[in-house]
Amino acid sequence: MPSYVIPEKCDGCKALDKTACQHICPNDLMVLDKTKMKAYNQDPSMCWECYNCVKICPTQAVQVRGYADFVPLGATATPLRSTDSIMWTVKFRNGTLKRFKFPIRTTAEGTAVPNGGFADHGDLKSTALATEPASLGLPVVFSLTGGN
Repeated sequence: MPSYVIPEKCDGCKALDKTACQHICPNDLMVLDKTKMKAYNQDPSMCWECYNCVKICPTQAVQVRGYADFVPLGATATPLRSTDSIMWTVKFRNGTLKRFKFPIRTTAEGTAVPNGGFADHGDLKSTALATEPASLGLPVVFSLTGGN
């Protein structure tokens, strides 16, 4: 389900030129209504449901209606972001609370290694994963196509 903004909670990121959700949205869907100073999703049908806008919103004004496999039976999933982690609170419709804490990525912007630091196989058509065959404990990786 696409993201949506609760207008009563949104403060337009204190009237800055660009809201946090605008800055983070990978599909450029979040925009600021300059007359109301509230953010909104300009095209919900294009939303990837990546939860970036939900996680970054400082006032928890952005939400995504969860699917049954993610937030079963009418539950809610609310992220609370700190400087080093995100705490997800899942509230089930019977009132039970579950909390999960995950660290925020600490790699500085622009310093991530594209291949994850593993050796480059040089063959993009290879069926082997980046760490194979070593991670499988094999001398070589075999495939049904006859190649390695």
